[in-house]
Amino acid sequence: MRLLQIDAFTDQPFRGNPAAVCLLDRERDAAWMQNVAAEMNLSETAFLLPRGSDWSLRWFTPASEVDLCGHATLASAHALWEEKILSQKDTARFHTRSGLLTAKRDGEWIELDFPATRDQKCDAPAALLEALGVTSPKYVGKNKFDYVVEVGSEDEVRSVKPDMRKLRQTDARGVIVTSRASNGKYDFVSRFFAPAVGVDEDPVTGSAHCCLTPYWSQRLGRNEFLAHQASARGGTLRLRLDGDRVKLGGRAVTVLRGELAV
Repeated sequence: MRLLQIDAFTDQPFRGNPAAVCLLDRERDAAWMQNVAAEMNLSETAFLLPRGSDWSLRWFTPASEVDLCGHATLASAHALWEEKILSQKDTARFHTRSGLLTAKRDGEWIELDFPATRDQKCDAPAALLEALGVTSPKYVGKNKFDYVVEVGSEDEVRSVKPDMRKLRQTDARGVIVTSRASNGKYDFVSRFFAPAVGVDEDPVTGSAHCCLTPYWSQRLGRNEFLAHQASARGGTLRLRLDGDRVKLGGRAVTVLRGELAV
């Protein structure tokens, strides 16, 4: 079985968010896939299996299977084109736990079509704010996956140092911290923390931007954005809100090709 490691949401190696992509030779059970994901020890490992002209796609962190993952979907589409399994003009179609997801090429960019996951305003759990070290959030909301916390500035986003032990007790997959960007290049910035599923800080999180895109659309009064996830590795996303869908644009770089021996 071919196994690739791909840096997603970047055009430079060793930046963006690394994902492993495993091209399965046959059906494998969840326990086996979980073991491979733990062995890879990346925020996500994607498993692809042909399904007619489409693909079955599942995502695993080192600790659990997840329902939606942007960067590993981007990496999966990139792998299919790079390995010449799909031609450059073909649309990649993935059947997942979040329904049918598609990816297509747009020059050097790959555009994913994902469901928007809008949040609802909620009371700020004291334990959540304590874990983040945030005392005066501008907004706190929650969608079906994560909390979203808006703070006052990009500097505050970058300086957040969560207590991961406390954050692990939050009743959500993860926590998005966001603000408007301080320079003219990007529209907003964010970071994403998910210790409950084995990922303390995710470098670049496509699924979080399925929430952030409609969130910032409502506040900024437009539907297209260039966003930066301000992790240590960093990554750039080109975003467009299209009704109840989010178009997630990113680039990707293959850094490793190998063969799974077990």
